[in-house]
Amino acid sequence: MGAEMSYERYLDWLSEARDDFEAAEDLLKLKRYAKACFFAQQAAEKALKALLIKRCGVYERSHSVKVLLEKVREHGIEVPIELFESARILDRHYIPTRYPNAWPAGAPHEHYVERDATEAITHARKILEFVEREVTKGP
Repeated sequence: MGAEMSYERYLDWLSEARDDFEAAEDLLKLKRYAKACFFAQQAAEKALKALLIKRCGVYERSHSVKVLLEKVREHGIEVPIELFESARILDRHYIPTRYPNAWPAGAPHEHYVERDATEAITHARKILEFVEREVTKGP
């Protein structure tokens, strides 16, 4: 296992996931909905990377929450089926929340509303709670 995959590094990934989640909640309060969606996606992504490092000894480069969940499952960890729906929703926020050329017109922040951010945070919370339970189990 390389330095980037060492047991200790999982703690850094998990800490950053928690910080991103808190940032998403703060951005929601500030009505920065696109950014809240992006940070919710990032929280889920980083949490799953932490889980893969801790429990499976692997570092996955993917930015897709769905792909990361599939990798978790491939390594023998039981993933509740409803988390794949959460992942699908969160993955939609990885690029369009940040890049104007993802939209036919207008800046990304003009396309997001409170409901989008609330939904993204709810789904990120589900994945974080799953990861928190799983990192306490076994190696």
